[in-house]
Amino acid sequence: MQWLDWTSPLRWPRPRGIESVDEPLDEPLDEPVSAAAQDSARSDPTPASGALTGKRIVVTRARSQASGLVQRLADLGATVVELPVIEIEGPADGGAALAAAADRLADGAYAWVVVTSANAVVRMFEALGGRPVPPSTRWAAVGTSTARSLTQRGTGAALVPETAVSDALVDAFPSVSDVPGANSPVLFVRAERVRDVVVPGLAAKGWSVDEAIAYRTVAGAPDPDAVAAAKAADVVAFTSSSTVERTIDLLGASGVPVVIASIGPITSASVRAAGLVVTAEAVEHTLDGLVAAVVTALS
Repeated sequence: MQWLDWTSPLRWPRPRGIESVDEPLDEPLDEPVSAAAQDSARSDPTPASGALTGKRIVVTRARSQASGLVQRLADLGATVVELPVIEIEGPADGGAALAAAADRLADGAYAWVVVTSANAVVRMFEALGGRPVPPSTRWAAVGTSTARSLTQRGTGAALVPETAVSDALVDAFPSVSDVPGANSPVLFVRAERVRDVVVPGLAAKGWSVDEAIAYRTVAGAPDPDAVAAAKAADVVAFTSSSTVERTIDLLGASGVPVVIASIGPITSASVRAAGLVVTAEAVEHTLDGLVAAVVTALS
């Protein structure tokens, strides 16, 4: 776990081994990865040039966020079939609640801000509109892409649990009784649909939690040619449970490519719940880890 003594002045750490990316990631909120697994994944050899030559790989991410994965696969020689089965949109209230939360955050109303995806970070900083957040406010992040997104905006995470799940964040979070003078609430910036973990978990530790919905995932509408190409592909790469569900809606279970690569265990569980088989699961739950899983699935 990466964290700071919450009783001392903040000294933001820059996460190690994190590369910059050209798009905000909407990786699964709760794909667990231990520190040991991350170290193991980083030591894995980079896929050989041309490792995917002649292979047709389906990418199911939202079109606005697929470029990083598409490029990685194409660099290895793959023919990429873009099937944007989901899209990321603003919240149903048009962002009113998020804007109000951003106002309170800029005014120093919160002791902590909890973010569990890079999309939440992006939307929160957009709502802030360049306004600084008081240095007394700490940030807690789930996952490397979320922490990376904070770092790219000049803010570090004071707490990043070793395992990239909301449950681990709650376990690592300090109790109110352990923080001298704690009397401000926590802001949880989240997607419309999340597991009911963070709010009750922090409440059990004595915190009052405000929630602000930053975005929602909606069904995409790929064109018929993309759907047909996906059914004829060699591999499908799933990045979240929502991509699994929507792909099956579009293709039917029998139309999903037999070879399936998953970004992590929660996504894999959704694949298996649909009666399908996961061929390879990413060790590190990032785009690079998923690409490595695709290569493994075809080897």
